[in-house]
Amino acid sequence: MSKQFFSSGSEFERTIGYSRAVRDGDFVFVSGTTGYNYTEMTISPDPATQAEQCMKNIAAVLAEAGSSMQDVVRVTYIFPDRDDFESCWPVFNRYFATNPPAATMLVAGLYEDDMKLEVQVTARVS
Repeated sequence: MSKQFFSSGSEFERTIGYSRAVRDGDFVFVSGTTGYNYTEMTISPDPATQAEQCMKNIAAVLAEAGSSMQDVVRVTYIFPDRDDFESCWPVFNRYFATNPPAATMLVAGLYEDDMKLEVQVTARVS
């Protein structure tokens, strides 16, 4: 199987040159994803609400690529403010508790100040 590329249609993907996700064989690699609600074109100021939206955004592209949140094997969380991480634990636990992936949390700046987190995942195709 050749690589398959999945796009959200974001102008950043075209301008910078990346894909929302790439399926290569039995793996799906999802780019860093924020809690931006693309349906309403909004982002909540609340980190946990952003985390929930972020997981929905990831779940949607994984489904498009033939995978699911249950198939995630690696997750990287990026937070500009380390104090926001703990408030998101219940959200992450809902999505990953039954099949916990390997995980890393980093503290780093994000592109826009209203982004409270960014998450990237690697998943298998079940």
